[in-house]
Amino acid sequence: MELRELRVFVAVAEEGGMSAAARRLHVSQSALSQTVTALERQLGVKLLVRSSSGVRTTEAGAMLLNEARAVLVRHDQAVRAMTALTSQGEGTLRLGVPLELPPDLLTPVLTELSRAYPDTRVQARHLSTAAQLEALHADELDVGLLRERPAGPEFDAMLVVRENLGVLLAAELAEPRGVRLEALAGLEWVGFPREGSPAWWDELTSVLRSHGLDVGPESGAAEPLIAEVKLAAVITGRAFALAPPNWAQPIPETVMWSPLVGDPLVRRTWAVWPSSCRRRDLGHFIAAFEQPPPP
Repeated sequence: MELRELRVFVAVAEEGGMSAAARRLHVSQSALSQTVTALERQLGVKLLVRSSSGVRTTEAGAMLLNEARAVLVRHDQAVRAMTALTSQGEGTLRLGVPLELPPDLLTPVLTELSRAYPDTRVQARHLSTAAQLEALHADELDVGLLRERPAGPEFDAMLVVRENLGVLLAAELAEPRGVRLEALAGLEWVGFPREGSPAWWDELTSVLRSHGLDVGPESGAAEPLIAEVKLAAVITGRAFALAPPNWAQPIPETVMWSPLVGDPLVRRTWAVWPSSCRRRDLGHFIAAFEQPPPP
């Protein structure tokens, strides 16, 4: 279980409904429902009884609610205690950002950082996971948003978003209700360079191959997977590309996004920073990913 999942469950249980909890957390109702369903599946128990008048906790849900509240309170206390020991902001927070992020991920976090540390200026750079790790090692970044969690004690990491990937297809091949991954056999996968994020590339291609898809040769280092590249290949009807829901790029009428049945592909993004860092503004930036934005 992750803190984000616990915060969602507590909000739904306390508000007595998905709609009110979505307003409280400033996220979509469908995203909350998916999170709770995934949590129930993960734990193997039913946590909520849903009805036309709202939701109520089951016996297992009531037990988890008490435990989750205690965990969240303790976590927030620990964050505040550690923040109190660290130094003040350093003026500029150098942030690494991958090419694709949910459009609503960074806005509330940066807004909260600006409120708490108005003198901290954020300097963002679009870099691959591998390039961000190199920059972190070289002290050219203070924090990065990576598709892989680095091993070892040198860096701390926190999962900030998990996305169920869908597929971009030519409109005549798409199915709005969902496409099975194995149904894409025979189409070319519009992939990204492995060297940009080796562990994520290996995980992704392993799932594709397990569903009978030919991932083809590795993309060259000089071929970043930008939106224009995806769409140009997909429009031909001979290729597919992967993209999250609510993809930020405009999609032409000749292309459609469809979910993948069973959500076999999950893309994770971690905030990663040096474990030796004692900046209070960086600590506040990280903590803001776990906090709902202020009313």
